[in-house]
Amino acid sequence: MVKSAVLGFPRIGPNRELKKATEGYWKGNVTKDELLAVGKQLREQNWKLQQSIGVDYIPSNDFSFYDQVLDLELLFNVIPDRYSKYDLDPLDTLFAMGRGLQRKDVDVTALEMVKWFDSNYHYVRPTFSHGMDYKLNGSKPIDEFLEAKKLGIQTRPVLLGPVSFLTLGKADKDSLDLDPISLLDKFLPLYEEVITKLIDAGATDIQLDEPVLVLDLDQQAKDAIVKAYNYLGKALSPKINIFLTTYFGTVVPNLDVLQNLPVKGYHFDFVRSPEQLDSILKSIDFNEKILSVGIVDGRNIWKNDLAKSTAFVQSIIDKYNLSSKNIVVATSSSLLHTPVDLDNEHKLDRNIVDWFSFATQKVLEVVAIALKLNGDTSVDDIFKKNLKSITARKNSVLTNDEAVQKRVAAIDDKLATRKSPFVERVTVQKEIFNLPLFPTTTIGSFPQTKDIRINRNKFVKGTITPEEYETFIKSEIEKVIRFQEEIGLDVLVHGEPERNDMVQYFGEQLQGYAFTENGWVQSYGSRYVRPPIIVGDLSRPKPMSVKESVYAQSITTKPVKGMLTGPITCLRWSFPRDDIDQKTQALQLSLALRDEVQDLEAAGIKIIQVDEPALREGLPLRAGKERSDYMDWAAEAFRVATAGVQDKTQIHSHFCYSDLDPNHIKALDADVVSIEFSKKDDPNYVAEFKNYPNHIGLGLFDIHSPRVASKDEFITKVDTILETYPAAKFWVNPDCGLKTRDWYETKLSLTNMVDAAKHFREEYKNKA
Repeated sequence: MVKSAVLGFPRIGPNRELKKATEGYWKGNVTKDELLAVGKQLREQNWKLQQSIGVDYIPSNDFSFYDQVLDLELLFNVIPDRYSKYDLDPLDTLFAMGRGLQRKDVDVTALEMVKWFDSNYHYVRPTFSHGMDYKLNGSKPIDEFLEAKKLGIQTRPVLLGPVSFLTLGKADKDSLDLDPISLLDKFLPLYEEVITKLIDAGATDIQLDEPVLVLDLDQQAKDAIVKAYNYLGKALSPKINIFLTTYFGTVVPNLDVLQNLPVKGYHFDFVRSPEQLDSILKSIDFNEKILSVGIVDGRNIWKNDLAKSTAFVQSIIDKYNLSSKNIVVATSSSLLHTPVDLDNEHKLDRNIVDWFSFATQKVLEVVAIALKLNGDTSVDDIFKKNLKSITARKNSVLTNDEAVQKRVAAIDDKLATRKSPFVERVTVQKEIFNLPLFPTTTIGSFPQTKDIRINRNKFVKGTITPEEYETFIKSEIEKVIRFQEEIGLDVLVHGEPERNDMVQYFGEQLQGYAFTENGWVQSYGSRYVRPPIIVGDLSRPKPMSVKESVYAQSITTKPVKGMLTGPITCLRWSFPRDDIDQKTQALQLSLALRDEVQDLEAAGIKIIQVDEPALREGLPLRAGKERSDYMDWAAEAFRVATAGVQDKTQIHSHFCYSDLDPNHIKALDADVVSIEFSKKDDPNYVAEFKNYPNHIGLGLFDIHSPRVASKDEFITKVDTILETYPAAKFWVNPDCGLKTRDWYETKLSLTNMVDAAKHFREEYKNKA
């Protein structure tokens, strides 16, 4: 019989229970025991839900209080000395490594955080050094397996595989000559030890995720896969069934290393890469192995076409004469990237809701496909309703706007090119702004206080009038402007008190978007987002941000930046359509933003920032034509949005938490860019931008951490940057927006940052 599997389930809770408990613990309002109890309750809910639906392979160890990769770092004692020296308990060590910790007896920054492949999830990068004592340092996977077992639920524990764990890590700043993959021999016995303990606890199956198999791997990494799974397979078979799992792309270039491994089965993502099917089935004998078919999308919210998916799996069985017992129907990846339950949505148009499927519904889809393949007629009504939904979406007039399509078709090179090159623009801009050396600014948002959230909620519910809400927003903008003037920032922002989210705020004002009430997805730690959903062609009916920007500029003589979210970020941080290509969606967004940029300029806003933090996230995972094509159309979309202004208007952009290529940023032709830098400890990173022609600000403090950097720390960091980067082109700014911080931290951090900039102005003045 065909079986069903889920690779991972959201851990946040249907009502964000984990966020509330975790942040309560950080604030001292929730005890450790209370936080642990919430985690236990959420795990139990998730397991029981999947059991009740009928999933055969239910995951465990997919829960985390912060990040699953960080959990593994603690499990294997990959803990830099700067954390272990404080003798914190495991939970506080986890949080210190993930977000930093500063209190009377502890002062430590967070580890580097980067995007998980091409998703908007952020993981904490494992950081290795020569002196680390790698050992088993806990029992989380075993504890959670036993927890489920006590409930009468047999789970399949999930671990990030050894090669991915090492490949996705980096050497610490004191061990830069260390290649993490060289540590494989030290970690294989640790994996064996953990899995042996799981076997002793009663586990019969284990899921080892090796998502790096969809990347361009060098021979050393390929050899490591062969070595790792020969070691684990021979050491642990037949005591446990190892399922080697990949997702987010094709494994075809690395298929040679998978052919003869002693594992029970393989999982592949056929949502992202259905074209890999024949190559896989010709390379691996699935009469001997189990094939897990990732056919229900773990990354998007569109309802699965059940008939099409069932036919796809049946064709595999028929064409290759495979036994049904060797087939597993599964989610393409963990469902971590999707909201928890569509039944929590009560205000969306019911016709549109019928097109969607969240994590809970995706579990139902997986099981329904498996049952249909097994000839179970109980799912016939489900398939009929599904076909009706798929057909309704395909034929809906909501998805098509002829005027938008014609406008996209008319885009040409002229539309995407500034009137003059940067070397000419910068001369004009210097005369207009007359900024000092080391100009200071922030990225955009200021703290979203409880008062702001309360008033926004009142406005949404209609308990205050639009006029009352506008008066409140103006008072918040003035507060932010006066604070920035007081501490001496040079280029100001209005603070964004009116904005709920940097994509949602604009999406709510564009035609073609839909929005959820409870469609929360974890981005990192306790930071959850509600990605908007692109349901049709996109356009801007009226100005979206001009009113607030104009008001902010009217109450100060200093320049105030207009703040917009760029087309690639609006696309990547939404759930995109799956019925047209992403380039078309990006260009539709770029035209809507072009209209907004030109309206801001016409209203007297002289500096406009169009943020693209998701630019690198969208880069295809493998080098080649697809990647170069993406960079071409992504840069084109940004330039279409920004190139319609005069030379005197300064265009800024911002990027964060990614490994960036200066050539990609150069292609945007922004006048000034700001880049997350505070967690970077590679001395070569600054050098990569040495020849970047335009102006740049490397972020000087981590806005995801409550820790406050001192003036001396800022000075030391800038000193290091100036060893490589020219002072005349360097801006001083934080890593990212400040909406998640409180005012106390914000005031101290920005004051210290501005004081450091003043220090360098004096220093360079004296040199002159």
